[in-house]
Amino acid sequence: MLEVKNLKKSFGNRVILDNVNLTVKDGEILSIVGPSGAGKTTLLRCITGLETADSGQFLIDGQAFDPQGNEETDRVIGVVFQDYNLFPNLSVMENITLAPTMVLKKDKATAEKEAKELLDELGLDDKGSLYPYQLSGGQKQRVAIARALAMKPKILCYDEPTSALDPTMRKEVAKIILGLKKDGMTQLVVTHDFTFADTIADDILKVKALDKSLNQVQDVENQEN
Repeated sequence: MLEVKNLKKSFGNRVILDNVNLTVKDGEILSIVGPSGAGKTTLLRCITGLETADSGQFLIDGQAFDPQGNEETDRVIGVVFQDYNLFPNLSVMENITLAPTMVLKKDKATAEKEAKELLDELGLDDKGSLYPYQLSGGQKQRVAIARALAMKPKILCYDEPTSALDPTMRKEVAKIILGLKKDGMTQLVVTHDFTFADTIADDILKVKALDKSLNQVQDVENQEN
């Protein structure tokens, strides 16, 4: 279970996150929804260690957790970025196996075997030798998910996973996320797409930007899937 308590983040004199609290239960999906500029991505970046929070506490299974822990964070929290962040000079297989071999110190054969299994599960079994420019947006999204899963994280985070996808591919991404839930993966999804959030989420956290701060809506909506 992931808990964030009293998180604050400012850029200069502008308050972005002001005493934000959230909980993501094991095996469940929390969607964070709200308009552009509400601080959703900043919140995600603080949780994943890509931004440093001004103050606040992070807990994993009740134990204090430092998102700035670098390799520790890589093992605990996986991230699927909005623009995929695939390395253009590496093949799909190389994109997926890079971190497991460098960070987890897995041998190449083991990393490739596990990558092939992920590609097969995500319907990309014939794409391992291709490069990102040869893939559609939906295929890049699935490769990004496979790359994050290759690190075997406890929690998987997504930043606007459907922003560049057509309605058909949104349904495919929802199917993948719900499939991972069945496998027990804890997931946090930042999105401006309320319909998508309603489809996948156990809980929804609505945020909105005021003049200088982001307020957390007090009533978290429970969704059944």
